[in-house]
Amino acid sequence: MNLRLSLLILTCLLSLTTLTEAKDRKPNVIVIFTDDQGSLDAGCYGARDLLTPAIDSIAKKGIRFSQFYAAAAVCSPSRAGLLTGRAPVRAGMPGNAGSKKGVAGLKPSEITMAEVFKAAGYKTAHIGKWHLGYTPETMPNGQGFDYSFGHMGGCIDNYSHFFYWNGPNRHDLYLNGKEIHMPGKFFPDLMVDKAAEFIKKNKEEPFFMYFASNVPHYPYQGDPKWLEYYKDIPYPRNLYNAFLTTLDRTIGDLLGHLRELGLEKDTIIVFQSDHGHSMEERAHRSGGFAGQFRGAKFSLFEGGIRVPAIISWPGTLAEGELRHQVAHSCDWLPTLAELAGVKLPKVKMDGKSLVKVLKNENLATPHEVLHWQMGRGGRAQWAVRVGEWKLIGNARDTSRGDRAPLTAKDKLFLANIDQDPTESVNLAAKNDAIVQRLLKLHKEWVKKAEAEGAQK
Repeated sequence: MNLRLSLLILTCLLSLTTLTEAKDRKPNVIVIFTDDQGSLDAGCYGARDLLTPAIDSIAKKGIRFSQFYAAAAVCSPSRAGLLTGRAPVRAGMPGNAGSKKGVAGLKPSEITMAEVFKAAGYKTAHIGKWHLGYTPETMPNGQGFDYSFGHMGGCIDNYSHFFYWNGPNRHDLYLNGKEIHMPGKFFPDLMVDKAAEFIKKNKEEPFFMYFASNVPHYPYQGDPKWLEYYKDIPYPRNLYNAFLTTLDRTIGDLLGHLRELGLEKDTIIVFQSDHGHSMEERAHRSGGFAGQFRGAKFSLFEGGIRVPAIISWPGTLAEGELRHQVAHSCDWLPTLAELAGVKLPKVKMDGKSLVKVLKNENLATPHEVLHWQMGRGGRAQWAVRVGEWKLIGNARDTSRGDRAPLTAKDKLFLANIDQDPTESVNLAAKNDAIVQRLLKLHKEWVKKAEAEGAQK
């Protein structure tokens, strides 16, 4: 055999080995979870007064959902649902965790997305907001994350890193469970810096990253460039837009680091808001955009729980497609596990894998029924959706910043989402049989879910 032929054979063998190794490598996973982003607040979701090129690029290279729901309409339960694949009430987190040191949160017995991927050999990182506990066992490093950088409470000032709610002022910035001080540095940029360090360090092996941005949650502190750009937009939309485009800029920076390291095709990206936009006083009583949808943060009307959600995996999943099937943030854990070939724990999950839907736009949603509950007991706000019908109990319409329940006659609020996505008319009085069927489903479900949540 001559030298030229020998070199050719060797080159082919090396190429086959490289291809095999590339195929055998599990994909990286980055879950980008935003905070208080409105139902339609992205260019790819129809916002015409808002620049979001990075978010739009994920949609262009991936699959976007039009009927995707958060697990809850408030921060901690929504995060618990995402990370465990279990309804918040089943995961024992039906309401917000405290934002003070020493306050427990998500039970250590719950199995998080980080623990699932870590068991499969992944390096795991939490970057950003946590809000699922403030004790060592309930902070990120106690819940499966090898690396953690961010704030543990509900919200911070982005420059001082002090808890932004009530006194006394409390500093809230942690690296791997230890308090650190970085005054004057813009927290969203710090998130990108720490994420880039983690990615670069772990580029040779699969990693899972939970990139939980605290934007556009108040305080609105957008880049000066974008504050100037949106100066002619009416207040407070101008402040909100500037902050959200600042968020988009940080997402673009994060994606840029992946491209620079040649990891774009090796990485699954999930993008989702934790729930609808805020109408709170600290959020200037407005800013976000839900279009025709009624409700906002704290409400189980569509504007409180229908959220932007996208998944991309360039070269593997379809690009630039839309899915109208009903889906839910608890679905991401089983979906990502299936895509990555990772084993799921043997626990009751409310989430369903969306892989078949991702691969075939004509398939039906895997959910026959979807449930929500925030709080416990007779005053808890809850909802159930079956097909086109959605029933809300103790409904609250926060569209105007008021969290008060609706009138007594609307304590049970029934809507046909296909025919009336605005949920403007209560159909309960004219459809008692449907109301009773959905009410029975909810009572049976919540009894079991609450019992399981209380056991652990």
